Amino acid sequence: MDKKTHFDMHRTQPRRDRRVVPRLLVAGLITLAALAWLRTYTGPVALFSYRSYKGWKNSGVLPVSFESNQLAQPGSETILKDPGGLSSKRKVPLEAHIMSKCPDAKDCLHDLVVPAMQRIHDKVDFKLSYIGRTTDRDDGVECKHGPSECLGDMIELCAAQVYPSPQMYLGFTMCLTRNYEDIPQRSLVEDCSLEHGMDFDKLNQCVSSDDGNGVALLRTSVERSANASVQISCTIRLDEKKRCVRDGGEWKDCEGGHRVDDLVRDVNKLYDAVNS
Repeated sequence: MDKKTHFDMHRTQPRRDRRVVPRLLVAGLITLAALAWLRTYTGPVALFSYRSYKGWKNSGVLPVSFESNQLAQPGSETILKDPGGLSSKRKVPLEAHIMSKCPDAKDCLHDLVVPAMQRIHDKVDFKLSYIGRTTDRDDGVECKHGPSECLGDMIELCAAQVYPSPQMYLGFTMCLTRNYEDIPQRSLVEDCSLEHGMDFDKLNQCVSSDDGNGVALLRTSVERSANASVQISCTIRLDEKKRCVRDGGEWKDCEGGHRVDDLVRDVNKLYDAVNS
């Protein structure tokens, strides 16, 4: 149990909305005005779409180049390596629905999800999903904490797509979440990429691709949470049923308990049942 590694969604890319690029080319002044708004807006809910992401990209919040082949150094949110021998077993669905700039998500991941995954990661099919609201305008998404949260969600989803193992992307997400107020600042994303052995250039390519892949990932994830009737960050679902909620700094609706031992016990019980 002393060997450690770091804690990684996949989606086909949608067709690009051909109406977006002509509008960007023709309405340069409007885009600049929107960019200024994105930099200063502090309201609780804001629209984030492919068009508004281009403003963030041009603002320098997320750099367009970064190269690193360095491996991550062990950190406080590392996850134990899969010991092997269980690949043929059926795994139990475990999902955490979060918002990247939510303090409850920080507590939920740090206090329950990550330490539990250290013990049962080889027995679960783990997924991180994000909470927001889809819109019909430009295939956009509304995020409770504004456009910066939408971009943070996209970065974390891209990490899961590029590095599909939870052993990679969950540690990266926890690294960002420790300083959720600073998401999506360049320095934070760079540091967490290095810490968890991720190539920042690959993450940035996923988020900033011209076909709007990052926004498509976010929209798909938000729709998944909505289809599961999940509206609160952080909500943990086990075997596609609500298991526990962290809301307003408190644990709620945690039948069976909210401790790490409680979640591990329930996972082990389900795992044994489906593999008996």
